[in-house]
Amino acid sequence: MINLQNRDRLSPREKGAIAGSIARFQSLKSGEDIVREGQEPGESCLMVSGYSVRTHTMRDGGVQISAVHMAGDFVDLHGFLLGRMDHSVSALGDCTVAYVPHAALKSITEEHPHLSRLLWLLTLVDAAIHRRWIAAKGRLSSVGQMAHFLCEIRTRLLALGLTDGVRFQLPMTQQQLGDAMGLSPVHINRTLQEMRRRNLISWRALDVTILDWPELRRLGEFDPSYLNLTVRPR
Repeated sequence: MINLQNRDRLSPREKGAIAGSIARFQSLKSGEDIVREGQEPGESCLMVSGYSVRTHTMRDGGVQISAVHMAGDFVDLHGFLLGRMDHSVSALGDCTVAYVPHAALKSITEEHPHLSRLLWLLTLVDAAIHRRWIAAKGRLSSVGQMAHFLCEIRTRLLALGLTDGVRFQLPMTQQQLGDAMGLSPVHINRTLQEMRRRNLISWRALDVTILDWPELRRLGEFDPSYLNLTVRPR
């Protein structure tokens, strides 16, 4: 719900509609599936806490991560209309999720047009993030790509009140970072070493510290406007 309120005001009735649509909560351990590729789920998942990742398993067994989700994200609204899932979503670290039946989402679209537009907006922001990731992979150096990724995560967490803008937790291994950026773990390791050498970041275990935000933004060519974090009528 926080993600929606970062973009427009919700009426008490709309807040009640979202809260009343939740059928169940579930705590998941790192690596557990929220939804699997090929499934035809009857519900969509709202992140309550922690992280999850959207993944695609390749023929050779390799994995491509195409999105990172956090609290407030509806990770598989696509399944409501598309039916069969063309990707999987799994927990990145321990997380808590809420499940909303598609029947409840259908009722929301029929009874709450403004709320429906906001849910549609979330899918459009997902698409905007995809486009930025593709542009970063195609046109930025590995340092620039990592800088853009960390700028995005920091900005999204800041909007949720989950970071002070300097420090945050991100439970991604170098393998998972490589799966997200299309780089080998060795290349990721060298990239992080270079960023540490240049005093851009500190990253120890789960803890990320931004040491030079202006330079990180410059290297990542980061403009947060694509995240649509402005509260205005929709």
